[in-house]
Amino acid sequence: MDKHLCVRSHILIGLLLTAAVFGIFRHSIKNDFVNFDDDKYVTCNTHVQAGLTKESVSWALTSVDAKNWHPLTWLSHMLDIQVYGSNPAGHHLTNVLLHVLNTLLLFLALNRMTGHVWRGAFVAALFGVHPLHVESVAWVAERKDVLSAFFWMLTMLAYVRYVEMPKPGRYPLVLLSFALGLMAKPMLVTLPFVLLLLDYWPLDRLKLHSWWKLVVEKTPLFVFAAASSIVTYIVQSKGGAIGILEHLSLGARISNAVVSYMDYIGKMFWPRNLAVFYPYPVHGPPIWEIVGAGAALVCVSILVIRAGGRRPYLPVGWLWYLGTLVPVIGLVQVGRQAMADRYSYVPLIGLFIIVAWGVPDLASRKRWILAVAAGPALSALMLCTWFQVGVWRNNITFFEHALASTSDNYVAQNNLASIFAENPDPKVRDAARAIRLAEEACRLTSYKIPESLDTLAAAYAEAGRYEEAAAIARKALKLALMEKRDQLAKEIRERLRLYEAGRPYRYGATTFDKE
Repeated sequence: MDKHLCVRSHILIGLLLTAAVFGIFRHSIKNDFVNFDDDKYVTCNTHVQAGLTKESVSWALTSVDAKNWHPLTWLSHMLDIQVYGSNPAGHHLTNVLLHVLNTLLLFLALNRMTGHVWRGAFVAALFGVHPLHVESVAWVAERKDVLSAFFWMLTMLAYVRYVEMPKPGRYPLVLLSFALGLMAKPMLVTLPFVLLLLDYWPLDRLKLHSWWKLVVEKTPLFVFAAASSIVTYIVQSKGGAIGILEHLSLGARISNAVVSYMDYIGKMFWPRNLAVFYPYPVHGPPIWEIVGAGAALVCVSILVIRAGGRRPYLPVGWLWYLGTLVPVIGLVQVGRQAMADRYSYVPLIGLFIIVAWGVPDLASRKRWILAVAAGPALSALMLCTWFQVGVWRNNITFFEHALASTSDNYVAQNNLASIFAENPDPKVRDAARAIRLAEEACRLTSYKIPESLDTLAAAYAEAGRYEEAAAIARKALKLALMEKRDQLAKEIRERLRLYEAGRPYRYGATTFDKE
């Protein structure tokens, strides 16, 4: 292809990707903050609200709030406050722009590695418009997803540049991009393994180097990943995020992981009933589902590895998907969710690669049909994404959709209850509805989670039942102290004093930790 024509086609594809991705996500700019971790990351975080000051920057570099060490994420939120203030539109705009950049960088990386312009464009389009990615983009608190992915893409591009001409001076840029990504979200610990997969295909480096040499080459990356993993484990353990479901045995966690792997694939092809929180089934997944999912994973793994000689993209895409989900698949339980849409942000790229390269290979004689079918498929995904972005309009639409999309969702019930019990707007407050929702959340959690008890106490207080509110608050306080959750205990103690004085709690809303 003529060089100038090639450049023009890349520019055109870039413009089309930008228009499509920004077009479907732009109305998230009209959305509010939600009372689910946006308070911890932005609206009620005094350090972030101060903007970029010497004190706040120092705090960002050393803080382990939100049970993670991710200073770049904190700094990005502070920068938004500096530029936009507390207007949610600006914070949402930053997320959307980062997602657009991630889409474009993914296209550039795949095109540079493979030379397949349209297949790379199709993968980037799937990544940019898929409904499973709405959570990472439309949720301000998930800035760490889109920001860390930005550095993931930069690391891949820097690595390709190094591979093209492996000079020592080019490797530090790979390390720098990777380190910055880890400082945005530690989920990037799997990236060195992905680079090894890319060495196999499409970079085809095994013709010149042994596996061992390629592994040794990435030793600095593995050291950074190991250090980040250790820090993350320590921070989350001290913050109470790990082991929060101590009653879950290793067998139960493995079963949930196996089923979740297949559920993500199902939602990739049929993205319905998406929710911000997927609770563990009360009695766990049925045995037939566990066995079926496990058998499917094993069979697919065997098939793609056996086909790797002729179609190397199959094991690369499949292992990309399986491997990048390992830190968040639930083998080491962090939080209370069974799975989460946001966790699929980078892992789905592996499956998108399989689709973009595999389907044309299966229909090599009728590729024109695929070109025609790609349009309707992407259009359908865009339509789903447009509606899913609207779900995040405000707290009520957000949690009501979660209740409608899942069963026994005590987190959605708890947070809706807190909205109706504690909102300062009298038009929103509804004590009777708050009590119904909070009581059901407590029932589902066997009255053992302090946040749900705290919300029930607030609902009773709003109804004027102060003695009951105080009794429930004391139980919530006892549980928080037993779990060594000092900040939550402090907040409950303050509200308890209100109930004992015959006053309701009206400001803010108790939320569950998600990670």
